[in-house]
Amino acid sequence: MSVRDTTPDPSAAAFRERGGREHVPGAPVRDLLSAREFTLGDSSVVRRLLPTLGRRMVGAWAFVDHYGPDNIADQPGMQVPPHPHIGLQTVSWLHAGEVLHRDSAGHVQTIRPRELGLMTSGRGISHSEQSPVPHPRLLHGAQLWVALPDSARHAAPAFEHHAQLPQVGVPGLDATVILGELDGAASPGTVHSPLMGADLTLHQGTELRLPVEPDFEYAVLTMSGTTEVDGVRLDPGSMLYLGTGRRDLPLRAVDGESQFLLLGGEPFAEKLVMWWNFVGRTHDEIATARQDWATGDRFGHVLGYEGASTPAPALPTHPLQPRGRER
Repeated sequence: MSVRDTTPDPSAAAFRERGGREHVPGAPVRDLLSAREFTLGDSSVVRRLLPTLGRRMVGAWAFVDHYGPDNIADQPGMQVPPHPHIGLQTVSWLHAGEVLHRDSAGHVQTIRPRELGLMTSGRGISHSEQSPVPHPRLLHGAQLWVALPDSARHAAPAFEHHAQLPQVGVPGLDATVILGELDGAASPGTVHSPLMGADLTLHQGTELRLPVEPDFEYAVLTMSGTTEVDGVRLDPGSMLYLGTGRRDLPLRAVDGESQFLLLGGEPFAEKLVMWWNFVGRTHDEIATARQDWATGDRFGHVLGYEGASTPAPALPTHPLQPRGRER
């Protein structure tokens, strides 16, 4: 099994220019990232693992929320009103439950476990996320953002839903390729920089070394069960940043089956301004997007959602500064 670089761009050199590997020590690390709890929308409590103190990105992965598993049988479940995005892709990934996606480009799609919901905001889009009525008893998943490089961030918004994704299996390990490529199996999801994401299930008693790309940096988000990654024991909801310079990654299932996400990519060279739901390059760009959400039609309208949109918070009193991959 190996992880390879898969992109839609025929010129590999074009992607190399966007990479930031020269700014990253070519050595493995084992940094356990601390989660912060937030209330998302009206009811969902999420654990934010990226960005966090000391770490802003893993490749182009710029945001990771983990939620559940929650029993929502007698509750509304996820209720996130319409809100805007620029400069990023959203990845909706479920292990249990369903999420109804609506966006201002007219897409309406129910996303189910191990299906890829991939929204590319480009220059601007708005969307809502809700547990449908009726909905399954449990809700468990992750919401992730991918920062778009400058060459792609002003494009028209788009949405993709892929119900069938490539599977990779070796003794003791099953994997679903979310984005990018794993062991020659390529996700149909569109990517704009060298990255990969996979959902892995490690069966009870399995111990193996997973080949990885030495030029990629990686992180592991544990979804369920206990996983030992390069000697570090991780309980559910933990995220371990692994750095670069690895050719393989030691994995071991502890006390039964474990499930986790492996996120990786070539270090992202561009400095970003990340504020609220926007990924830009300057304070003025973010301020303009905020004003457009408050007063204009740039982000369109989400049809079919009953309720008010999310108001933008106030900008900080100090100018927002572009920052690199680390705080």
